[in-house]
Amino acid sequence: MSEISAGDAVATAASAVGWRRAGIAGAAIGVIAAGAAAGVAVERLTVGRGMRRRARLALDATGPYGSLRGLPGRAAADDGTELYYEIDEVDPGSGTGTGGTAAGSGAAGPRRLRLFGRKAPAPVTIVFSHGYCLSQDSWHFQRAALRGLVRTVHWDQRSHGRSERGRAQAQGVHVGIDQLGRDLKAVIDAAAPEGPLVLVGHSMGGMTIMALADQYPALMRDRVAAVAFVGTSSGKLAEVSFGLPVAGVNAVRRVLPGVLKALGSQAELVERGRRATADLFAGLIKRYSFGSRDVDPAVERFAERLIESTPIDVVAEFYPAFAEHDKSNALPLFRDVPVLILAGDKDLVTPSSHSEAIADQLPDAELVIVPDAGHLVMLEHPETVTDRLADLLVRAGAVPESSNVGGHGSTAQQPGR
Repeated sequence: MSEISAGDAVATAASAVGWRRAGIAGAAIGVIAAGAAAGVAVERLTVGRGMRRRARLALDATGPYGSLRGLPGRAAADDGTELYYEIDEVDPGSGTGTGGTAAGSGAAGPRRLRLFGRKAPAPVTIVFSHGYCLSQDSWHFQRAALRGLVRTVHWDQRSHGRSERGRAQAQGVHVGIDQLGRDLKAVIDAAAPEGPLVLVGHSMGGMTIMALADQYPALMRDRVAAVAFVGTSSGKLAEVSFGLPVAGVNAVRRVLPGVLKALGSQAELVERGRRATADLFAGLIKRYSFGSRDVDPAVERFAERLIESTPIDVVAEFYPAFAEHDKSNALPLFRDVPVLILAGDKDLVTPSSHSEAIADQLPDAELVIVPDAGHLVMLEHPETVTDRLADLLVRAGAVPESSNVGGHGSTAQQPGR
């Protein structure tokens, strides 16, 4: 075993000893954001690097995950940033959604039925918000299961996925969770301007929903029919240990702000090192994203691709927002709607105790702690997440009780093909 600790990684980057070592630190810190952290023991690999690279390319070519596309659109945030979203509509005729239409095809969704010359009520829209260093594709299994049953909106947070790099951040403005809440409001205004809403958020996406409610309580009161919080937190994230010993955590907290700033200012250098340390990167993701040992290798590789696609300067500029995040005072705004709170019991990034703390403020909410699950629980145990989400949609009146989401929430199938 070769041990690479958090303190070693950040100290290496801080002292700028070589681009490869800086890349190792950059990889570690990049993974902290979306379900990983430095401080993991990495087994010495016995398979040749070339073979491992070919295996990754094979998984990229054959894995169906992240292949689903919908009707594209863009919303303008309050600073002008273009936020990319996709809509999967309901096809009342065939029972399958129009979301399978290729992005950019220009095809229109189904026209809303008219009753005696009047437009029928707007359908319920499920809005999915993803986590830090991920994209809308992280909801692949849930999206596949719901297509054709209910109208859904999937969007990429600013600087993530297909959304534009935050214009305010490009000018040096600090990004905070409140900004993300306003971004979500812009997406709702553009993609679902009327009708009931069900808001679903993972990790940073759950925090985004809290910020939306805090800033737009009238929207919560008038339109939100249900909420799902998956692997998220209402605050006190600065106290998370990432499974490290006390000394290691203290070392990381002491030097991390300066290291992040340095890494963000040397993005090109760090990205080269990040690519050169792909094996370490993959080990970190597996340790901090998943809680079980038997995760589908294609799913592991999919998670790796999602995370590695986020530039290190974006990782750096977002990270401080989590230490500042505190929306515990906004939680009472969710007391009048059905709420699902779900987390993995082995989540080292937003531990299940944070979900339990949310549930303490929302005593009528359903709390589900998934055994053998890490931070990316919706990818690791998609059947469980999809099942509980489907039940929430029934309770919210978004889908009839007789609806069947099928087996699309399973890694045993290849949804979307």
